[in-house]
Amino acid sequence: MANLRAGLIGLGMMGRNHARNLRALAGVDLVAVADAAGDPNGLAGDLQVLPNVEALIDAGIDYCVVAAPTQYHEEIGLALASAGVHALIEKPLAKDTGGAKKLAEAFGASRLVGAVGHIERYNPALQSLRQRLENGDLGDPYQVATRRQGPFPNRIADVGVVKDLGSHDIDLTAWVTQRKYELVAARCMFKSGREYEDMVAATCQLSGGLMSSHLVNWLSPKKERLTIVTGEKGMFVADTLTADITFYGNGQIETTWDDVARFRGVSEGDVTRFAIAKPEPLRTEHEQFRDAVLGKDDVNIVTLEQGAAVVQVCEAMIESARTNQFVSID
Repeated sequence: MANLRAGLIGLGMMGRNHARNLRALAGVDLVAVADAAGDPNGLAGDLQVLPNVEALIDAGIDYCVVAAPTQYHEEIGLALASAGVHALIEKPLAKDTGGAKKLAEAFGASRLVGAVGHIERYNPALQSLRQRLENGDLGDPYQVATRRQGPFPNRIADVGVVKDLGSHDIDLTAWVTQRKYELVAARCMFKSGREYEDMVAATCQLSGGLMSSHLVNWLSPKKERLTIVTGEKGMFVADTLTADITFYGNGQIETTWDDVARFRGVSEGDVTRFAIAKPEPLRTEHEQFRDAVLGKDDVNIVTLEQGAAVVQVCEAMIESARTNQFVSID
């Protein structure tokens, strides 16, 4: 069977990582690349740098990775769907919810595989966390708290921190808990002189009464990527920078000192950091999308419908911050 013919549009920072993985992926040949701005990182190699998605389609590709700026995702994705080309589109899926839903509808109507590059789903720590929650290792989950902070990336020019960074936490929270967002409250700040927000603090409710909180900013000198899930039996902490997952169990030893017993709701128990395999998340994402295009069973991709739901929650956060009101998710 011939290898799948892959194309890549967008040769910036993420394009560099996608090109590396596409060239290393078994059963796939990177046959065409495109970027209207040229090839600043020298990714094309011996391939011609094409000017647009139409030229990419004319090269005869089976699927395309879209790593162009967010504002072009809708236009590029609709062109690919119209041409019958499967697509892995970087997150956020589109600049707004309307565009994201159009993409989901177009790929669905054409019976094409469409996926969104929410790479955190493929982080080994979060994959392990989802499985442990599904197994009931935490019992009833009460709260998810995420912290995603670090310096401003100059390459981001067309969206704020909610849609760029916050979208990761929205997707991973819904995915690891297998719940849906229902209610959003948020505050945003604008500290770097751009038209888009660079800091958000959000408190949300998901189905089943689960509470989540998200601190996201581009204003911290120290990079941090933490997901903390607290529940009936203790607390899981997933550090996606190191792909480590640690469980802090509730203590099972009875506290006989009355003053301390009254103060503590739970006592400290055993702490376990799990040894897990740590493949590169982006490689896993590419492998899963390739297998989906090949029609294999049991693939794990972020569907365009899920990607559109993430954009909707992002916009609810922005709206909540603008109006000082809770915003419901339909």
